[in-house]
Parts: sequence; C-alpha cells; structure tokens
Amino acid sequence: MEATGGTALYICSVLFFFFTEASSEFIHIPTLVHHGIEGKSLLLSVETHFSLDEVEIQGTWSHTRPSGTRATLVTFTKESTITDMMYRNHLIFREPNVSLHIRKLNPEDEGDYTLDLNIEFHNKTGLVIKEKRTVHVTVDVPVASPVIEKKPMNAVVEDKANVTLSCSVERGSRVVFEWLRDNVPLGYTDRYHFSEDNSTLFISPVRKEDKGIYRCVARNPVSPGRHSRAVEVNVYYGPYNLEVNSGQGLRTGEVFTINPGELVFFECQADSNPPNSYVWISKSRNATKVITEGPRLEVLSYRLAQTEKYLCRAFNNVTQKQDEAQFTLVVASLGPGKEKQSQGGSSVSPLAAITVCSLFVIGCMLLFFLRRTCHPKRVLMSIYNRPLSEQKRPHRSGHEDATEDFGIYEFVSIPGKMESAQASCRSLARLESVQDMHTTIYDVIRNVPETPSHSLLK
Repeated sequence: MEATGGTALYICSVLFFFFTEASSEFIHIPTLVHHGIEGKSLLLSVETHFSLDEVEIQGTWSHTRPSGTRATLVTFTKESTITDMMYRNHLIFREPNVSLHIRKLNPEDEGDYTLDLNIEFHNKTGLVIKEKRTVHVTVDVPVASPVIEKKPMNAVVEDKANVTLSCSVERGSRVVFEWLRDNVPLGYTDRYHFSEDNSTLFISPVRKEDKGIYRCVARNPVSPGRHSRAVEVNVYYGPYNLEVNSGQGLRTGEVFTINPGELVFFECQADSNPPNSYVWISKSRNATKVITEGPRLEVLSYRLAQTEKYLCRAFNNVTQKQDEAQFTLVVASLGPGKEKQSQGGSSVSPLAAITVCSLFVIGCMLLFFLRRTCHPKRVLMSIYNRPLSEQKRPHRSGHEDATEDFGIYEFVSIPGKMESAQASCRSLARLESVQDMHTTIYDVIRNVPETPSHSLLK
C-alpha cells in the first residue's frame, strides 16, 4: 500500500509540473522576422527564462534556404558548442542565452532559422522539455535614387501621341515603384498602363489633363521612399472654352449694348497650349471682313450703325484646331447705372422689390387714413351734432380758443355761395385770410340752417 501511494504521489507531481512549469514559456524570441541589410551583421536574439545552473540543455540552430535546402549550423550543450565548418567564420553562438549572431549578411543568408532546444531540470530527472522557434530573415540591398526616362523627350499633341515613362535604380532589391503627378499618386485607368513591377508608366493616348510634373518613388523593406527628380510632360491642346468679355456696356447672352459715343474694349480668351492666335471679324449682309488680330478689340461706337455683328476666331498653330465665338453689338442709350449689368444678373433684386411693395402698401394706408379723417361729410356731421347753443355762438377769429377745432379741413363748394371754389386742406387760422371768397368754412358752418341740407351730405 505504501508503494502504491508513493507511485501515485510521483505521478501527481509530474502532472502538476507538466501543467504549470512545462506549459510556461522557457524561451522567448522578441522578433520573428528580420529585414537585414546586405553587408551588415544581424543578431537572432533569444531570451531564456531559466538558470543554466539548474538545467541541462541540448539544441541546434539550422538554416532552411528559400530553395528548400536545409543545413545544421550549430549543435550545442551547456558544456560544448560545435559549429559547422562551412559557417565557422560566419556565425557566432552566444552563451548562455543560445542566441545566434551572423557576422556579415549576404543574399545566401536569406531563409528560415530554426532553434530546437531540449531542457532537463536537475530536480526533475527524466522529464525533458522541448522548445522550438523559427525566425524568418530577408537580406536586401538599400535602394539608390531612382531615375526617370521619358519617351518621346519633347512635347506631344493630345489625342495624337503616347508617352512612356520608365523608372530605374542602380542599386536595390525587392524595389517597389510608385508614380506621382503633381504630387498625387497615380493608379490604373483606361489610359494609364503599368508594367508588372510598376516601374514603367504608359499613357495612351495623351490628353490635356496629363500635362504636369511626374516623379517616381522607389522603396524596399530596408529603405524609405526615395524620390526621383521631376520630369515634365508637356501636352499641346486646345483651344477650349472660348469666350468674349468686356468690362463696359450691358451684356445679355451674346448681345452687348453700349452707349452712343462710348469707347469699348473686348477681350477674347481660350484655354490653349501653346497660346492661340486670334482674329476679329466683322459680319454684315453675308459678308465678312477681318478687322484686326490679337486677343483685344477696340470699338468706337460713333463709327457704328445701331447694330453690328462680330466674330472672334482662335486658332492653335500646333494642334491645328480652332474655335469661334460670335456676338452682336447694339448702340443705344442705357441711362445711368446700367453699364455693368451682366446676363446672369437681375435688374431688380428681391430686397428692392420687397422694399417697393412695402412702401406702396404704407402709402395706400396713409392715403386711406387721410381720406377718412379729412372727408367734408364727416366734418359737417361733427359740426351738426354739436349743441344748438354752441352753433349760435358769436363769430370768433379762431385765435381765442382753437384747440377744439384744430385739425386739417378740406375746402368744399357751397351751392349758392361759391362757384366751384376749391382749396387744399388747411387750419381754421389760415382760412381767415381768404377775403376774396364769399365766405369761409367756419362761416358756412355757422350760417347753415338748423335743418341740414341733404345736398351737402350726399
């Protein structure tokens, strides 16, 4: 029974060790991928998480080339190290952390480096822990400054030529190329074609928008982006977007209206490379006449008839393309403030229309108010409604107590007293000076019979 108990205890201790210490990481490699530079050294660093005094170790470093060839580089224990003769001057095995140092990298050093390590702890005799790690190593040559070659060297005509740009480097491995136009990366389109390694750009056919400054960027895992010198692609195109403008007169569509006697200048402009040659032509009764050449036309309106038709013709001598713009010049009096209106502008702004409408409504309301307050029928009715004693009071000049009757009055015609006499609204104080009339408004009111006449109220 005691033997059976001892065996069970030993098995439990082994399982406990297996699920705790054996499952922990005894070695660690910080970097599993190294991008080495040809001619430089490289350290494949390994960190050990145990003490060599407590263990026995045995392991190997091996190298597998991209072709699949495998070679054992170093075999080692805690007491001894055996390095393959072929690599004795090329490798250094570093104890106690079992790291491997490559002295001088060359392209043949590329591939996978595998560490196989067996670990046996002194206090756990018979239990061997196996560790295996693989590190991938690449060896690259730094990239030199790229150079662009352009064909053809000279400027090209749009839609009639192709352009080929080739980028190359004197030195560098696994180079990746990128193309920029005016510092903007270029991608594949129906006219932009790239070689398999992206080192060649083929533009077919060339268009106006291809004009610009081109650069090539070259990089690899051990070199940042290296830019080439700028190469200009010059494209002949046009004329495009031809138009005639003037800073004087009134323009409506293709019609310019100017004042009589005014000196007017017209400018003819179009997008073109190289610049266009311009011709101004006068058209009248199916006949044409060349007036002048150049982008500017000067017109004296007093030498013109009321209406004249003109034409500006732009011609590109390289592309052999031309464009025309026609317009009509009308001589008529514009009045002040109308010389700079354009076709798209409105003669009355929305704000001005709102202001005019508001003023009109306010004016109508004022007229209505004055009409109601100054109507003669209302004035007479207010007088007739006074007490009889007040109506028969002696005549006053209007200056003793005019506060009650102060206001605006309208002069009216009294049948039998006046012959169509009319006057504007005025105060009673001013009516006193009218001596040549038969009577005043105040007298009319005072002498009206007690029974009002219906003819006045109608």
